[in-house]
Amino acid sequence: MTIIDMHRQGLSVSAIARETGLDRKTVRKYLASGLVAPIYGPRAPRPRLLDRYESYLRERVISHPGLTAQRLLREIRDLGYVGGYSGVRDFVREVRPTAAPAFEVRFETPAGQQAQVDFAYFRVVFEDEPTQARTVWLFSMVLGFSRFLWARFVAHQDLQTVIRCHMAAFEALGGVPAEILYDRMKTAVTGEGDAGGIAYNAKLLDMASHYDFVPRACKPYRAKTKGKVERPRSAISGRTSSWRVASAIWTI
Repeated sequence: MTIIDMHRQGLSVSAIARETGLDRKTVRKYLASGLVAPIYGPRAPRPRLLDRYESYLRERVISHPGLTAQRLLREIRDLGYVGGYSGVRDFVREVRPTAAPAFEVRFETPAGQQAQVDFAYFRVVFEDEPTQARTVWLFSMVLGFSRFLWARFVAHQDLQTVIRCHMAAFEALGGVPAEILYDRMKTAVTGEGDAGGIAYNAKLLDMASHYDFVPRACKPYRAKTKGKVERPRSAISGRTSSWRVASAIWTI
């Protein structure tokens, strides 16, 4: 619809200016002359300083994705580029190939070889004490091969509780794995030995000797080492952030 058509339909100069994006003076000029306002196409893009170097940059980035924009800037400046860094940076971001996700080898153990142990923290409300939130702990033992999980809520993380949980888990599982993997919890690991090895709790070693398994400690800050027990624990945590517990917590 032309400016003249809009004016004939009763639109004011201001309304026509809003509809067409023209200045009001321009609208009045075309109304006074009875001419149709010209329609302009998109402006031709202005040449950029970087244009002549784009092919070079694209080839370099595709061949060597690790090259930084700063390095490439130095290279094209040697070729005569006189522009700034931001244009090079933005272009390199646009053409750099997307990095493939790193492949992670899944760590597996044979049947009966390993179990992993961990504690998870919860705040729960007992139905007989609805106004009092209490701290409880979830002891978990998961078998490395089958991912079979045995878990029990307990009131403490002390050594006596840990030993009793092991005994109950072994009975429920019907056997004892060859080794059990622990994080650096104090009931399992007391520190570093004189020769740089792991110093285990003496009572835990007595239990390990009695049941014929080998305790092993994770390296510090390596949560993936014990990922088989971390994953089910996280799933339980996601569903139990505000549990109302009807049954009693297992106490020692």
